[in-house]
Amino acid sequence: MKRAVLYMRVSSVDQHPETQLHDLRQLAAQRGFEIVREYTDRISGAKAKRPGLDGLLHDARRGRFDVVVCWAFDRIARSVTHFLQVLDELNHLKIEFISFREQIDTGGPLGRAIVVIVGAIAELERSLIVERVKAGMRRARLEGRHIGRTPLSLDREAIRLERTQGQSLRTIARNHSASTATIQRVLREQDDAAKTVESHPYIAVTKGMEKPAA
Repeated sequence: MKRAVLYMRVSSVDQHPETQLHDLRQLAAQRGFEIVREYTDRISGAKAKRPGLDGLLHDARRGRFDVVVCWAFDRIARSVTHFLQVLDELNHLKIEFISFREQIDTGGPLGRAIVVIVGAIAELERSLIVERVKAGMRRARLEGRHIGRTPLSLDREAIRLERTQGQSLRTIARNHSASTATIQRVLREQDDAAKTVESHPYIAVTKGMEKPAA
C-alpha cells in the first residue's frame, strides 16, 4: 500500500478546504492509498512562504511518503515556474504526483511523459539562469567592476604587534574591522612563515634580506 499525503490550499481564512479534502480522501480510497498526513495552507497562492507546502517538501526529502495528491495545479504552486520546480523535485525524489481536477497522475504513461517534459523545461530554465549569471559576470569584468567581496586590506604587522602586546582576538578584529577568524588566519600564516625560515639554518634573516652564505 502506497503512503500518500494530501495537500489543500484556500486563499483566505474565510474559505474552507473541506470540499477539496472530501474529493482527495475519496480519490485516495479509490486508489487504495494509506493517507499518512494532510497539509493545509490558508494563504494566497502568490505567497512564496507557505508552511503547509514547505512542510510537505521537508517530509518528501526524508522519504516519509510515496504519493502527493492535490486538488488542482494552482493549489500547489504560485506560478508555472514554481509548479515546475515542485514537480521536478518530487520526480527526482521518486514521488508520484496526482492532481484531482486535471486528472494527471505521474505514475501513469501520460503522467510520466509530462514529467519528462517538465524535467526538460526545468533543465532549460536552470541553464538559462546559469547563462544569464555568466553573461553578467563577463560584462562586469569588461566594465572593470569587481566581482564578489571586496578584499580586506589588513596591516599584518600591526596585527602581530597588537597580539604580542596581549590584546584579544576580538579586540584586534574590532580594531581592523575584520572577523576573529580572519585575524586567526593572518596570525597563523605569520607563524607558518616564521617556522619556514627557522627550518632553513643557512638563510640569514636581517633587517635588509642578506643573501645566504656560500
